[in-house]
Amino acid sequence: MLELRDVNWTLPTGEVIIEDLSLTIPGGKLSVVTGPNGGGKTTLAKLIAGLVKPSAGRIFLDGEDITDLDITQRARLGISFGFQTPVRFKGMTVQDLLETASGRALSFDEVCDLTGKVGLCTLDYIDRDVDTSLSGGEIKRVEIASVLARGTQVSLFDEPEAGIDMWSFNGLVEVFKNLKEQGKTMMIISHQQRLLDIADEIIVLSAGRLRDQGPKDEVMPGLLAGEIAGHCPVGRREGA
Repeated sequence: MLELRDVNWTLPTGEVIIEDLSLTIPGGKLSVVTGPNGGGKTTLAKLIAGLVKPSAGRIFLDGEDITDLDITQRARLGISFGFQTPVRFKGMTVQDLLETASGRALSFDEVCDLTGKVGLCTLDYIDRDVDTSLSGGEIKRVEIASVLARGTQVSLFDEPEAGIDMWSFNGLVEVFKNLKEQGKTMMIISHQQRLLDIADEIIVLSAGRLRDQGPKDEVMPGLLAGEIAGHCPVGRREGA
């Protein structure tokens, strides 16, 4: 379980991005974070992963205060992060990356299983460099495969659908369903209806504040009503 208590994050210019944010991401569940652009969703993921530190407040993982731990230390505790714009590694092949992520050598069948889950043909990609020769969609799928290879208990995904074709996206939805069935803790930032549909919990962020959180069946009606009305939903916390 992840817990944020009164977390704030402010830019050096003084602009507040996350303000007095307190929320719990339940263990063994799929939580989808949604809301308007610029609402603080990616910053939330970076705060949990350890890429940035709160200006105030504390972050806990299974009751342990991890606020002062960096991204490497948090990774060792079992937190994985899939970036919105993945990092490229010149001179490292797809197989190298997956083995680095898993911490061991992988058989061809294991690599095939991982790449197949994200819609890539192993024979076409196993020896490809993870560099600029890969398209945006390809590098995104490789990164998601690397998160799967780690097999951590907590996985964060920042808009995993970005740059991915519909066929591959359908496969990714199935991957997330399988991880959910395995009792993995996942937090996915997304606006995609199909990912919202498979969520256990929906978290709505707007202007850096928590506007709503709860089971999908409770939050979704208000979310859809807000979209149909032509404005960003503020959720039940604001009287919607």
